[in-house]
Amino acid sequence: MPTVQSVDVSFRGTENISREAVMAHIKLHDGVEYDQNLVDQSIRSLYQTGLYDFIEVKRDLLPGDKIALTFIVTPKYRVTSLTFQGNEHLSSRKLKKDIDTKVGGVLNEVTVKRDADKIFDLYQKKGYSDVEVQYFIDKDSSTGEGAVRFEIIEGPRMHISKIKFVGNEHIKSKKLIKVMQTRTWNILSWISGTGRFREDEFSEDLDRLVDYYKDQGYLDVYIPPYEVTFEYPKPDSMVIVIHIDEGRQYHIGNITVSGNTLYPTERLMEVLTIKPGDVFSPSKVDKNAEDLKDFYGQYGYLDTVIRAERVPDLQSGDIGLNFSIRESEQFHLESVHIDGNTKTRFNVILRELALQPGDIFDLVRMKNSQTRLQNTRYFDEVILSPEETNIPGRRNMKITVKEARTGSFNFGLAFSSVENAVAFAELSQSNFDLFNYRNRFQGAGEKFRLRLALGTKSNEVTLHYEKPWLYDRKLTFGFEAFRRETDYVSTVYNEMRYGFEFYFSKRLIELIDGRIFYRLEEARIFDVSGDASTVIKSQEGTTTISKVGISLSRDTRDSLINPTRGSRLGFLTEVAGLGGNVDYIRVEGAAGRWWPTFEAGNQVFSLIGRTGTLTPYNGKSIPFFEKYFLGGPYNLRGYKYRDVGPRDSSGEVIGGDTMAYGSAEYSVEIIEPIRIAGFYDGGFVNSSDWDWSTDDYQHDLGMGLRIFIFGAPLRLDFAYPLNVMGGQHRKWNFNFSFGTVF
Repeated sequence: MPTVQSVDVSFRGTENISREAVMAHIKLHDGVEYDQNLVDQSIRSLYQTGLYDFIEVKRDLLPGDKIALTFIVTPKYRVTSLTFQGNEHLSSRKLKKDIDTKVGGVLNEVTVKRDADKIFDLYQKKGYSDVEVQYFIDKDSSTGEGAVRFEIIEGPRMHISKIKFVGNEHIKSKKLIKVMQTRTWNILSWISGTGRFREDEFSEDLDRLVDYYKDQGYLDVYIPPYEVTFEYPKPDSMVIVIHIDEGRQYHIGNITVSGNTLYPTERLMEVLTIKPGDVFSPSKVDKNAEDLKDFYGQYGYLDTVIRAERVPDLQSGDIGLNFSIRESEQFHLESVHIDGNTKTRFNVILRELALQPGDIFDLVRMKNSQTRLQNTRYFDEVILSPEETNIPGRRNMKITVKEARTGSFNFGLAFSSVENAVAFAELSQSNFDLFNYRNRFQGAGEKFRLRLALGTKSNEVTLHYEKPWLYDRKLTFGFEAFRRETDYVSTVYNEMRYGFEFYFSKRLIELIDGRIFYRLEEARIFDVSGDASTVIKSQEGTTTISKVGISLSRDTRDSLINPTRGSRLGFLTEVAGLGGNVDYIRVEGAAGRWWPTFEAGNQVFSLIGRTGTLTPYNGKSIPFFEKYFLGGPYNLRGYKYRDVGPRDSSGEVIGGDTMAYGSAEYSVEIIEPIRIAGFYDGGFVNSSDWDWSTDDYQHDLGMGLRIFIFGAPLRLDFAYPLNVMGGQHRKWNFNFSFGTVF
């Protein structure tokens, strides 16, 4: 083998890269044996830097079996100047940040062109729909340097004043506008970012309109691109005119099923939700085909193929359907393979599955298992799919997960009309493992939360731990320790509570959860003012409360934060007196129902209510701080916080033993994320237990705003009391809170 005598570098064009930078990628040096593989590796390494247009190697044979190598490189041009012209409304600094071409980097015309498109899109998003962007490149072959210049004609910043439809005889314009992402400008557009024309978004909107029409049975719908026009009544105002050729509306004719041997046609027809005479909707047809596949799939016939064949009826003009079925063999589940769980234990995933090895491979139960895993919120992505095996009639189930970040540390400020300002910090982990310190206490599906809060009128420390699937049973165990101090419940005393609670909960039947708990706490009343009532003065000091209770709940709401349909029912009973200084029985019930009304504005009507009563026993009276009060942002909003209830001779509210209240609310979305609401609240608090007389019924009317921030509503409510009792004032009351109410 020849020996390398020398390695040199030669430049074609300009030498804008140092010789040392090239030599750093060459794998051979003087005195080593020549190796072609090392030459090839050197060339690949140089190309991978992205700094060279062309590389070749010259090999000179020398006497004495020596070889001289010369790497001839053609460097790419470098960007030495990057300028923008005509950009009055977007700074050069902003534009440089959003493009890939950089001063000092390699000059690539493909990248520059792509950057021009990025600048165009950026202006489009800002409302400059007529913007023009051109690029120019000046190269200096003697230096290898290049200057890049973008010339921008911004044009006026447009807002969409109106969207008009022409030819939509059968579908109202309001419904069509709701299909689109492009919206008209309004006073709140500065918050929502709507009302500006974006070419890519509008192009997708035209496709959405076509798809919507087809789902209404207008299969021949056509939106001619050349008949989408733009009018400019003002220099900064745009009117979009969309011409639609609707065509005729098609309906479903006869529906037949073919190829089925395992199940009779009558049984398969029961699975279908579409009927002859229905509007022909492609998405509904596809959904029914999927339902038939799921029907076969739940009995293990996984490879069954369903095709929805259109059968036009030339006489009636309807479109008949034939669901062609190719049945498969039946499969059972062989084993479960899990991939992607680096921290979550296998058993945490397995316990959520509705399928076990040996079961008929049920596609419906597989989908339910996927939903269960997603609902744990341990994963960003969950995919369940059958996997072929070498065993006839057997399939594995593959579970692929992408683990989520289940731990969080949050801090910030919260505000309400009750507590004013509260600073808080909260550490939580929803996939906690109490005994796995090596994996940062993660992976067992347990829940942990530590919350610290310090406010102008309260402070709180809470430690919460929950373990689902106790001893691998569908039983949840939880524990909470707490300390809370408040001075907002009254102007004449402060209150502090500390203690602990542990509980067991379980899904009893479908949608109904049961919970049993024990709670031990110390309630301390202190800093009692001299003008406080005798009732409050008599209970100054510390009271021990020991109680056990059970609760039942059923929840079908479509959202816990912002429900638009569904209901929630709750029942609670607790007995205090297992030790401690307080003896009573508490019984409570709660109900809520939400109905969507009209599509325009996503209108929702809701009714919620709660009632409860306290019964003393063993001859002991119930402390006032365990009794019921109403008033404030969470029930009777026309009255001050805890200002509704029985009073003593001094006029101080001391609470009652029976309570009931209800609220009716109607809300309309003005523009996402803002809703306006009108409401009516009514309720009473009576002194005696099991007393639901309405002699002291109080009620209010009001209106408010719901602004959704970080997924939860900021509630701003103005309410006026329709009647007042002793010590109250009839005036408008303002409440604000962050969160949901039930």
